Amino acid sequence: MNAAQIAAGALLISLCCGASASSFIVTTDAVVRAVNASTNATSDATSSLRDHKIVRQAREDAASFVASAGAIRGARLESALAFLHQQQPLQHATDSELAQAILVATE
Repeated sequence: MNAAQIAAGALLISLCCGASASSFIVTTDAVVRAVNASTNATSDATSSLRDHKIVRQAREDAASFVASAGAIRGARLESALAFLHQQQPLQHATDSELAQAILVATE
């Protein structure tokens, strides 16, 4: 190989590495932003749960529900679940997810 071919090869390799690093940074930034948005939404949802008396009162029933894998459903939990299923960001959550959210929010 002559010097021109070696220089061209080195240039090509450096360009490829630069593109890969740039692509990696863009992808990483997108993932970090998505995780941050999800974390903020979850934090907002659990904060708003804590503000409702009906949800705070359902804590013990929620613990029984989670511990029994859904077999024990207390009246306070049923009331809280009905309320939460009407809330906009929580409409499609399962009863199990909501019971766990009650436990986290009321700690």
